[in-house]
This record gives sequence, structure tokens and C-alpha cells, in this order.
Amino acid sequence: MTSQVVAPDAFRWQTVVTRGWPVILGLLALTIPLAWHLAHTLWRTDDQGHGPILLCVVLWLVWSQREALAAIRATGSPAGWPLLVIGLCCYVVGTSQSIYFLAIGSLIPTAAGVTLLVFGRAGLRLLAFPLFFLVFLIPLPGALVEAITSSMKIHVSECAEALLYLCGLPIARAGVVLTVGPYELMVADACSGLNSMFSLLALGFLYLHLQRYVAWQRSLVLLAAIVPIAFFANVVRVIALVVITYCYGDAAGQGFVHDFAGLLMFLVALSAVLLVDWLLPGALLSRQTRGTR
Repeated sequence: MTSQVVAPDAFRWQTVVTRGWPVILGLLALTIPLAWHLAHTLWRTDDQGHGPILLCVVLWLVWSQREALAAIRATGSPAGWPLLVIGLCCYVVGTSQSIYFLAIGSLIPTAAGVTLLVFGRAGLRLLAFPLFFLVFLIPLPGALVEAITSSMKIHVSECAEALLYLCGLPIARAGVVLTVGPYELMVADACSGLNSMFSLLALGFLYLHLQRYVAWQRSLVLLAAIVPIAFFANVVRVIALVVITYCYGDAAGQGFVHDFAGLLMFLVALSAVLLVDWLLPGALLSRQTRGTR
């Protein structure tokens, strides 16, 4: 008879799977139908097209903690039951009434409750950031979006008009409508900056989490810089579309060029965030400190 040696990590994972497989199956039963529904509805819109990417980031963040989770010796905590019940109630109401704010938001207390039940408080500390990152999957309420975007569209239009006028283009503005030559362009909600600001905030938190800066001042400055950076990037996007339309016609400013302008905006914003981070050591902080990985 031969004996098989089981590696400690493999043994720990066998214990985790044996202890948590009913909860894992339950989570999959909740998230897969919801993700499938969102992929055919909300995530097809321009406002929430980043949803699948953020969900993949959350799954990757959880997967990156697999070894640390397997090493946890503590038993589960019953404190997870209230969170699980609250999450399930929100899930039922949100999915049955098509309230995306509740349906997607229910994933946070549900996942937190499951983590407490299976891994205890130590597991919740390990998965605190992935659970927090789920916030960026939740769509903002329509009334709040309308209130913010209406103001931001006017400011983006004003800045674009002023800069293009300084460059000598024959441009005029009426509200959020820019008239350049024979063409009229309306600054839509997608160009207001709110959606890109939300996406950049998610990217900023992820960047700071991966960098693990100890200096909280640095993290605070980077997060605060995202708001003006997103606004500036959207002004660049509007200017690019106006110039292309004025030089090459209305057809050139739509379709692929319009989508490419959105990509250009995001690249400009991302480059600006990295530039601010690069400038901070000499401009604000005496030294750059990082935690251990």
C-alpha cells in the first residue's frame, strides 16, 4: 500500500471547498443570472459599459487572495447571517422590480455575509477592498445623474467654446449646443464627464490599492485630482469632435471617430493621473513610501 502526501495548501483548499461549497453554489446561482441579464440590458448602454470590466477586476482581486484565504485557520462568524439576509432581500426586490441600484448593490452585503460565514472576520479583512470595489458596479440614481450632468455639460461646453474661439474657429454656443461653421453639435450626457469620472475613480482606487502607498496624503491628492482630470479629458474630447466635424464634415465626426474620441479621452485622463503621481514626490511629498506586498 502506498501513501499519498497531500500538500498543506492543497489540504487547506480541500477544507475550504468542503466547508463552503453550498455557499459558493448559492452565490453562483445569484450572480450568474444577474450578470446575464445586465449583459443584455444595462451593460449595453454607454453609461454602464464598463460594468463587465469592473466585475472581472473584482473576481481577479478575490482570486489574488486565494492563498491567504486558504491559510485562514479561524472558523466562520455568525455575524454574517444578518448581512446575508439583508443582501438576499435587496436582491429579491431589486431583480423582481428591475431596480438595478438594489439588485447590484445586494451583492455587497451578500458577499460580505458569505465571507464572514465561511472565513470569519479575518477573511472579511482580506476581501475588504474587492467588496468595496463592487460599489463602482452600482449605477447612480437617475435623478442624481440628471442633476449633475446638466451642470457639467454646460461647463464643458463653455470651456470648449472658449478654447476653440482662442484658436480662431468660428464657434458660438447656446446652452449645450455648439455651432461651428454650418454644423451644430450638442454636448450629450456621455460628454459631461460624470461617467468618466466614476470610471476613473474606480481606476484610481485600484491603482492606489496595487501601489500600496503608505503616505495617505499622496493617495488623497491623487483621488482629488481625478475630478478635474476627468473634466479636462472631456473638454479635450469635445474639442476633438468639434475640430474633426468642422474640418471634415458631420459624417466624419460620428461613428468610429466619435467612439475613438471616447477612447482618446480615457487615455488622456489615465496619462494625466500617472503624470500627477510621477510629479508628486518632488512637488508635494519629500519621499514616496510604500507598504510591503
